[in-house]
Amino acid sequence: MKAILLLEDGSVYEGTSFGAKGQKCGEVVFNTSMTGYQEITTDPSYYEQIITMTYPLIGNYGTNRLDWESRKIFAAGFIVKEDCPYPSNWRNQLSLSEYLKANGVVGLSGIDTRKLVRHIRTEGAMRGIISSTELKIPALAKKLGRYPGLVGRDIVKDVTSTNPYKWDKSFINVLAPTIHESRATSHEPRFKVVAYDFGIKQNILRLLTSFGCDVYVVPAFTPAKEVLAKKPDGIFLSNGPGDPAAVTYAIENTRKLLGKVPIFGICLGHQILGLALGGKTFKLKFGHRGANHPVKNLETGQVEITAQNHGFCVDINSLKNKNVELTHVNLNDNTLEGFRCKRLGAFCVQYHPESSPGPHDSRYLFETFTNLMSRR
Repeated sequence: MKAILLLEDGSVYEGTSFGAKGQKCGEVVFNTSMTGYQEITTDPSYYEQIITMTYPLIGNYGTNRLDWESRKIFAAGFIVKEDCPYPSNWRNQLSLSEYLKANGVVGLSGIDTRKLVRHIRTEGAMRGIISSTELKIPALAKKLGRYPGLVGRDIVKDVTSTNPYKWDKSFINVLAPTIHESRATSHEPRFKVVAYDFGIKQNILRLLTSFGCDVYVVPAFTPAKEVLAKKPDGIFLSNGPGDPAAVTYAIENTRKLLGKVPIFGICLGHQILGLALGGKTFKLKFGHRGANHPVKNLETGQVEITAQNHGFCVDINSLKNKNVELTHVNLNDNTLEGFRCKRLGAFCVQYHPESSPGPHDSRYLFETFTNLMSRR
């Protein structure tokens, strides 16, 4: 069956439908990773985004229930050059198409993804609609015209957990999937950490646990007073989707928590921390998404290969005179990738040191967090 992608500028891409039948609006973006499509689709940071994979063959190792990063698929749609219908891997449970179908996600294959990605890189990420049911352009354009996009909207409220919960699992032993094992620590948890769920990935929670943290996850809107009442040793600000400036309650709560206990932020958490310190954010032209982005550690001079997924960025210049020290910078476009405020015991990075799957260059940051807590 046919499927169509229509962009807001009128560009049309016709291909073959796979996965679920239906139609969905979202921001059309691209990811340069060669693997990890399950982790990508289940990352809540991709909420309301239609993902285009630049690698030409996707799905060759299938899917399984252990590689999810959250409770469901959050991507609005999924686009590939070629979908592999016959995956080969001992862990495979469903093909990519079966996986998308089971989770109600529309897929589009058989288009020139190079052309689409070049168009996005030239014109910028834009609103689009993917459809395998309605194929008439005027009808799709009318529906797309009603989609507001991401800027100025709080969509964290749609992905955060509704109730707090305790997380007590570390890494999964794939040879014995019912067994969770810690690769970083072998002793009892030393630190009590409250993690704000703005769309948190499970591998972040696994790593916090593995580095000796007793993790309690709270919804994004939890008041600072309620968090401090739990007497945490540290607070974690998670990744998440959309425009950080619109998540005003998170910014205000973070501002109230600054200086009380050590704070560590990743991705949206990095942006929230920047805004809480008086900085500003802006939307990138086409964002950073993939597992091969070079980031320079300004303290050591080393270059880390990082996994990234963000469409907004903290303005470096907006942090001047804020008692903030820049720690990491993106070598592709010189955008801010990390900073710290020693006076307040807070630090953060824009990229994903938990990187599941992906490079492990930056996992030392979890140890940095525990070291901060141990010095309290």
